[in-house]
Amino acid sequence: MLTLPAPSKLAVAARLLGCGLTLAAAACSNKNAADAPADPSAPAATYRADVALSWLNLQLKLVRTTPAGPVNIFGRPFGYTGIAGYEAVVPGIRNAASLAGQLNGLGGLPVADRTLAYNWALSANAALAGISRGLFANTSAANKTTIDSLEAANAAAFQAGAGAEVQARSADFGKQVAAAVFNWSKTDGFDNATAYALLVGPGLWAPTAPAFAPAGFPNWGSNRTLVAGSGAGADPGPPLAYSAAPGSPFARMAQEVYDVAQTLSAEQRAIALFWNDMPNGRNFTPPGHWLSILGQVLAKEQPPLDRALMAYAKLGISMSDAGISCFKTKYTYNVLRPISYIRGELGHPAWLSLIPAPNFPDYSATHATISGAAAEALTSVFGANYAFTDQNYAQFGLGTRSYASFEQAGTEAGLSRLYGGIHYRASCEKGGAQGRKVAQNIAEKLSLR
Repeated sequence: MLTLPAPSKLAVAARLLGCGLTLAAAACSNKNAADAPADPSAPAATYRADVALSWLNLQLKLVRTTPAGPVNIFGRPFGYTGIAGYEAVVPGIRNAASLAGQLNGLGGLPVADRTLAYNWALSANAALAGISRGLFANTSAANKTTIDSLEAANAAAFQAGAGAEVQARSADFGKQVAAAVFNWSKTDGFDNATAYALLVGPGLWAPTAPAFAPAGFPNWGSNRTLVAGSGAGADPGPPLAYSAAPGSPFARMAQEVYDVAQTLSAEQRAIALFWNDMPNGRNFTPPGHWLSILGQVLAKEQPPLDRALMAYAKLGISMSDAGISCFKTKYTYNVLRPISYIRGELGHPAWLSLIPAPNFPDYSATHATISGAAAEALTSVFGANYAFTDQNYAQFGLGTRSYASFEQAGTEAGLSRLYGGIHYRASCEKGGAQGRKVAQNIAEKLSLR
């Protein structure tokens, strides 16, 4: 049997001294914790989601009624709005980390004084009002008045129980957050006006009927992403090799688009129109459609304010970065639209798609990419089997559609572009996978709770 030597008196004394120091340190720590002043602010979780939902609904109106342009396309406004709203309440979320330092170049955000009381609903209201004014600066005078009115109405509704100093402090914090986020937004490259030289050759994108508009947003893929590295591994790789030869894989891919258009079922047509989402004073744009879905979920679930704004931020960030990833792919591969192939190579010179093709390359499909990212983001918040009925366009006579999950809705949204005649099937499927990968990257990189 192995016999261990007895500890020396010196060793025993050292151990006793160590134990004493440990106990003393613990006692001091407990005393310091007890002496530390309690946070005088009620947690963000004690407020309802109403303020977030009110601004979400107004932004849906703004995106429908504001002239489309670089400021408010491809999910960009929803990304920055989600960030501003979340940052306005993050000091009131237990164990939550600010997105400053997590997002790509975001710094200089204000810091709340945790020894003073804040009303987080008022902070969120001021932040969402401020960022909306900045991102929709080109909206109508009537819409600007509506922004002012909503801010005032929310301030009156959520100030109960808060003294004048708390009200002012809370609103000021939200305004500072909005200003910092908006200033950061102005440096993402959205206004890059570098001239684009149209590439000419077999299989390359060219302006399409009926408008024959020049290439749109050719520099969008070089915008700064909200999350560094969000597009890692998302690019779907080279498309199918172009060929004008009858019976070639590319010809068969284009033939499918034509055949589907000629035999479109009532269900397929309904899907194409339901997910059309082209801004025309009625539709919400693809990212707006998904923001509307979030709004419907929030109205049903009535989560606390912190959870609502976390969902808004995650959805907005994912869609915005997916749009950048998609446009980088588009102008890397420059694939022609089905209408060009069908008119030229398949011999149907007068053919028109159900939905007019947007003025940029086919691959990958924008709506599919953004929908893949949106579905992934919402699934991460509400679960893989969250069933819902989308009433987005019931007000415009397009009925409702029900889904067993966000993933099912995202897949349908992608395929709607095949039914609409504006994308090949592969562009839809690979776009969906691209968007999901972007959202997965974001979920892995961000601490967002």
